[in-house]
Amino acid sequence: MKAMTRATLTPGPGMNEVADELTRLLGGRVAPAPVERVHGGCISDSYRWEGGQETLFVKLGDPQSAVAFAAEAAGLEELAAARAVRVPQVRACGRTAGTAFLALEWLDLRQATAACETLLGEQLAFQHRSGAATFGWMRDNAIGSTPQHNTTTGDWVTFFRDLRLKFQLDLALSNGHAGALQDRGRLLLEAMPAFFSSYRPVPSLLHGDLWGGNFAATADGTPVIFDPAVYYGDREADIAMTRLFGGFGHSFHTAYHTAWPLDQAAGTRRGLYNLYHVLNHLNLCGGSYGEQARSMIDRLLAELGH
Repeated sequence: MKAMTRATLTPGPGMNEVADELTRLLGGRVAPAPVERVHGGCISDSYRWEGGQETLFVKLGDPQSAVAFAAEAAGLEELAAARAVRVPQVRACGRTAGTAFLALEWLDLRQATAACETLLGEQLAFQHRSGAATFGWMRDNAIGSTPQHNTTTGDWVTFFRDLRLKFQLDLALSNGHAGALQDRGRLLLEAMPAFFSSYRPVPSLLHGDLWGGNFAATADGTPVIFDPAVYYGDREADIAMTRLFGGFGHSFHTAYHTAWPLDQAAGTRRGLYNLYHVLNHLNLCGGSYGEQARSMIDRLLAELGH
């Protein structure tokens, strides 16, 4: 959380109402306006806000953001219940007539050291051992600003094919991305079971959006993960994303593999899992992500001899 300004902000539209609602929910007086705006993702406006008992990290959005904020709060609580990797504690979540809000504990975060990454690898392996009877989750949420459906099923291939890759491909088509992306993508969906011919993943508690920007350290070196897109799925999906955009070093991967080794064919499925995130970036941002997605699909099909 890197501050952008230092002066106390003048209350903007709806901030007084949010302060009143936070005061009611938290049982202690909250300042009528935040102290400063801070970095906290590109989807919502984020602020450092002084409460009666503690400093808060508060996300604000339009009223339609209330559903996404509630799902994020539930995801953080699901991760916290695993007692594995540290996550920010949820303080309050709700909405006023014109503004949705999510208030979390304030954490002074900084870049992780190698020792912190080692601890994260160990703790994430422990988190992934927190399982469920089926793949999916009790509620839908979002990956970035894209809806993420989590209807439960006992079959992982069906879940990931239909609710992850097919959903993103259908969305891409509606966004005007047709042609080879769709033709090759549909072929990959048909061929996908071949990647699991000798591998049967179990439902593991996933962060769901584990890139380097959603991981940091506290002052004492404790790893913290945040901005989750929680569901129960193949743990390889979390590990694959740690390699997609960088930010996780050798210490992390060695510690995780030592605590719970991955299947020897995990590298083959890495592109399959990361394709979901690249397609999502295509749907959110467009640009070169279309070419990257097509290239990933071609490589995956080549693995299967197509």
